[in-house]
Amino acid sequence: MSEPARAHLSRTITVGDTAFTLLGTAHVSRTSVTEVEDAIACGNFDAVAVELCTQRYRALDEPDALERLDLFQVLRGGKVGLVAASLALAAFQQRLADQFGTRPGAEMEAAIKRADAANLPIWLVDRDISITLKRIYQRIPWWQRFTLLSGLIVSSLSREKITEAEIERLKEGDLLESTFADFAERSALLYETLITERDQYIAARLLQKAQQSQPTNVLVVIGAGHLTGVEAALHEPMADPEATRRTLERTLPKTRWLRWLPWAIVGFIFAGFGLGFARSPTLGMELIVEWVLINGSLAAVGALIAAAHPLTIVTAFLAAPLTSLNPTIGAGFVTAAAEMALRKPLVRHFRTLRSDVTRLRGWWQNRISRTLLVFLFSTLGSAIGTYVAGFRIVERLFY
Repeated sequence: MSEPARAHLSRTITVGDTAFTLLGTAHVSRTSVTEVEDAIACGNFDAVAVELCTQRYRALDEPDALERLDLFQVLRGGKVGLVAASLALAAFQQRLADQFGTRPGAEMEAAIKRADAANLPIWLVDRDISITLKRIYQRIPWWQRFTLLSGLIVSSLSREKITEAEIERLKEGDLLESTFADFAERSALLYETLITERDQYIAARLLQKAQQSQPTNVLVVIGAGHLTGVEAALHEPMADPEATRRTLERTLPKTRWLRWLPWAIVGFIFAGFGLGFARSPTLGMELIVEWVLINGSLAAVGALIAAAHPLTIVTAFLAAPLTSLNPTIGAGFVTAAAEMALRKPLVRHFRTLRSDVTRLRGWWQNRISRTLLVFLFSTLGSAIGTYVAGFRIVERLFY
């Protein structure tokens, strides 16, 4: 790469007594790996900061971590959506890496290994991916959530080839920045949460770590898309980096009315049953039968779409009408637990999970990702069934 291009991707900002050298990289590029290794080998730095959070650092440091994934804890902890989104992101990165023979995040891995070899402190300066995804979910309208998820899935499963020359042009910054600018026009909140906030967060973490250890020179390895934003954030006065970090890590608590909404729906359903029986025992029984058939059938259809075991589909039909009347447990949890019991994931399913989810069929063939699909689709089916059956109760009682 020419020297002008290098200058464009490497910028030094001095804050107080610390000089931060920002090295912009492409996350899937052999050239980026070499640039990171050469920068650390020069011996001019006291610490190396990388655009990683603890979760993503562990994924690089422990490549077999998926083999120790506790799927039951994922279900019980309500982290199915996060794990599914993380797998889709990993599938997209893997698709690029398979084309170029470079592992996703190879330049970050190279930075960590070379820093370790040189006994340099490693700073993890990116915001936790789960917080970023949660803030995105909370801030954007529901229709944009669907667009984001569908776009992520399509990107992860696309077979379209991308040339390494195009990756390097993205690294130059011009096309990448223009792409982000166009994206911001369509979804300013998403751009702010995904890019701008993380630029500010990275800058706050750098300043916070610098205050603690007072290094002279720090190498900062970040994606090219964050280069301009982090540079601008470092230039702006930041009186309290710790306070900035806490603010950007804050997620909105669920509003009180949303916490009570499921119970209100349950109360409404029981009131409908009671009113039906008050008018006539026959009407009351008909309302209960319709509730069971509608809710159970749609949950079972969801499990069927996920290619669940036949007994799991039956479980979905039986469980959904009951779990919909108990907000403390969802139909998806019951169906996913049944699927795991009937088709227990084996070690090989954990080992091939990353590669399997790069193909649409692989999501259904791998027992782990299929269990996630069973959870998601049966939950969706039961939710739709609750509202359809609820409107049906209103129709029977008042029209």
